[in-house]
Amino acid sequence: MPSRVEAMSELCLLAVHAHPDDEASKGAGTVARYHAEGIHTVLVTCTGGEAGDILNPAMDRPEIRADLPAVRRAELDEAARIIGYDEVVLLGYRDSGMPDTEANHDPRSFAQAPRQEAVGRLVEVIRRTRPQVIVTYPADQSGYPHPDHLRVHDITMGAWDAAGDPEQFVGLGEAWMPLKLYSVTWSPRRIIRMHEAFVALGLESPFSEERLIKAKEAVEAQGAVTTKVDITGFGAVSADALKAHATQVDPTSRHWFGLPPEASESAWPYDEYSLVAERIPPQDGEEDDLFAGLRRPAVS
Repeated sequence: MPSRVEAMSELCLLAVHAHPDDEASKGAGTVARYHAEGIHTVLVTCTGGEAGDILNPAMDRPEIRADLPAVRRAELDEAARIIGYDEVVLLGYRDSGMPDTEANHDPRSFAQAPRQEAVGRLVEVIRRTRPQVIVTYPADQSGYPHPDHLRVHDITMGAWDAAGDPEQFVGLGEAWMPLKLYSVTWSPRRIIRMHEAFVALGLESPFSEERLIKAKEAVEAQGAVTTKVDITGFGAVSADALKAHATQVDPTSRHWFGLPPEASESAWPYDEYSLVAERIPPQDGEEDDLFAGLRRPAVS
């Protein structure tokens, strides 16, 4: 089956995230790399992050709390600029908070929104921006079952199925069928390599023994990683983008910023993904490119 991209002049990557700061901690190096290659990059952020805590003591001030949604939007815009997103789309829902909290029961929250309404909002973005590749969260989020992260996976799957069907969501743009759908992972191999880098430099590791044991167990059980994208040269982007979320991230965090940038990148210069679905012939072996099978052949 010929690649539909052969008739296209532009590739597009669309990433769906739950809150401001998720785009910085998950796959930021990949997006920076593709943006540098000239691929159009689109970020969908489903909520405004209103229920998140202020984790940076220096930002815990009355004027910040009084205008937190606007502050977080400005932080998101700056982080997206650092990463290299060409467009940021807010899906328009309120942060749902954790289960059984007041925020989780707010009718404006992402968790309380009618599913079809939320799917429709994402379908409209997909049809307008026309991505070949979509990145979302995995189905299994048992390690951090935030309602908004679970909902991101749910509505992305719905939009993947519906966006290319002209009989669904009529009036929300011309049907567009994306070709590859991935979930992004926080690599357990990266945790292990980062810990080893701390130890090698004589620094205190932020990773507890319990977390390291779980990471090693996850590596042994991990069979879903299909794609490993080399982000050499873009490894510092994630840390820089996280620092832009000044209310969300403590700049003294050893977890995020404890290693020198060059040591952090060399420890594990990859972002890992699992291919969830595709509409092109499968590739052989582990992929090193989310656009594998979609790029126009080079002209000699």
